[in-house]
Amino acid sequence: MGIPERLRQQIITRAEQRCEYCKTSSRLTGTPLVMDHIQPLSLGGQDDAANLADACYRCNEFKGARTVASDPETQQIVPLFNPRTQLWREHFEWRNGGTQIIGLTSVGRATAIALRLNNENLVTARSIWIEFGWHPPREE
Repeated sequence: MGIPERLRQQIITRAEQRCEYCKTSSRLTGTPLVMDHIQPLSLGGQDDAANLADACYRCNEFKGARTVASDPETQQIVPLFNPRTQLWREHFEWRNGGTQIIGLTSVGRATAIALRLNNENLVTARSIWIEFGWHPPREE
């Protein structure tokens, strides 16, 4: 059946048209965001607002059906960042003038690595957006 359009618009509005993981704006990329199931359907997740997040294609692709990843600092398996129950600023911060996302917690570090939040293409794009004053996004 899929996600009803009204619910999809609610999620997009709530996220201010930004990927809820890497904070990339669909307005800058010209690419629509996709609905990420925080708890994948294959693991019992539902098509409801509490389980949906706006995500860019890359974050959604790298996340896939994962819900956990390894913290590179402690090697512990921890949950990935959940934009419905956690605040981005408590788990991540911008560094290097806003070109890179640094994980502040085990959840942030594991998510940054698993979703490749600092892949070369994105870091390059962020540096261009910074030159025009379009990035980083304002705090939540």
